Amino acid sequence: MDTNAAPEKLVGALASGLAIVRYLSTAAAPIGVSRIARGLGLNSSTCFNLLKTLVHERLVTFDDATKTYRVGLGLVELAKGALETASYARLVHPHLECIAATHRVTATLWHCASADRVVLVDRADNDGTMRVHMNVGQRLPMFISALGRSMAAHSGLTRNALRQRVAALRWDDAPSFEAYMRSVDEALSKGYAVDAANYVKGVTSVSSAVLDAAGLPVMAISGTGFSAQLTRAAIKALGEDLRDRAALVSRALSGPLPKEEALDR
Repeated sequence: MDTNAAPEKLVGALASGLAIVRYLSTAAAPIGVSRIARGLGLNSSTCFNLLKTLVHERLVTFDDATKTYRVGLGLVELAKGALETASYARLVHPHLECIAATHRVTATLWHCASADRVVLVDRADNDGTMRVHMNVGQRLPMFISALGRSMAAHSGLTRNALRQRVAALRWDDAPSFEAYMRSVDEALSKGYAVDAANYVKGVTSVSSAVLDAAGLPVMAISGTGFSAQLTRAAIKALGEDLRDRAALVSRALSGPLPKEEALDR
């Protein structure tokens, strides 16, 4: 029996909705409804209604400023087992762009490459003439800077184990272990961590961890800028934005709660 054979009666709306998702997934940039309808041979009104449904289900995102659509994080929930890191990065990238533009920082996505290293898998720059530059593929120790504090907050490691890891790190202005742990505790309570020129002099970094279904850190989303340009209020706003976006990505990675657990909550 050919399990890939077309059924006797196709559900047209479902087939058209999936065609839209496939069309957007291959697009190099966000697209408007008219172009999508033309590209797929759909009625504009039908295409618009399908897109509204896909946005509601978080499979597609809509940019109100440009009136365009692109694939969304909801796709990760459906296919997270088959997606590679690069695919995650592509879906997170719109969040990086928004962070960079809103807070005028360099926004980065870090992925846990091993038990003691993270790798930069994506970034978005702001349009300022002066900005912090980092290269995709760059590797850092797991517990360095703000991203390291956010990782440490959810690592499950004992205080002694963290002390050994932190002692081996190289900083421009190394914090004491007690100061490091205070900022780790703050990261746990606030949802984001801050490195105020410890790792690199003159540079402030803010970060929030992305967690898997077990609550362990697998990635971190960070915003980095020059310390002189980031006021206390700006750092707080950046941190809260990172926290909220990291929580959204964490949910996508973890998938929906089982029905029993959702009811308990």
